[in-house]
Amino acid sequence: MCYLVMALMGCGIAGAQGKMEADIKFDKTTHNFGEFPADSAVVSHTFTFTNVGNGPLVIHQAYASCGCTVPEYTQEPVLPGKTGTLKVTYDGSNRRPGSFMKSVTLRTNGKTDMIRIFIEGEMVAAKSADNEKKDKNPHQKKE
Repeated sequence: MCYLVMALMGCGIAGAQGKMEADIKFDKTTHNFGEFPADSAVVSHTFTFTNVGNGPLVIHQAYASCGCTVPEYTQEPVLPGKTGTLKVTYDGSNRRPGSFMKSVTLRTNGKTDMIRIFIEGEMVAAKSADNEKKDKNPHQKKE
């Protein structure tokens, strides 16, 4: 009985101290690259996040929805109130021009244990040498 009372008192003390828990908050969760040419098919954006919790934040895993998208993230624990980064690179090489939307899913030790970040944009066909000549010659009829 004595042990039971001491155990319950210990739980009460531990609960009163508050649970140390990290939490992640991004400045924004979507980035739009807009239009970019296929001859410059690799684009990157760096997202910034803050640990808004009261314990160290650790990103356990970051994975992309497609092999054309590569995430790089802060590897060390992010202390409460401090910031970290997630750089997302899209490689449209060997892909057809057009619109895309890709996601990166993060797994953390925080209150928000999973969060998804998005990138989107439109890769447009690169101009050929003939098209560039037509654009520069104002007297030639455009089709």
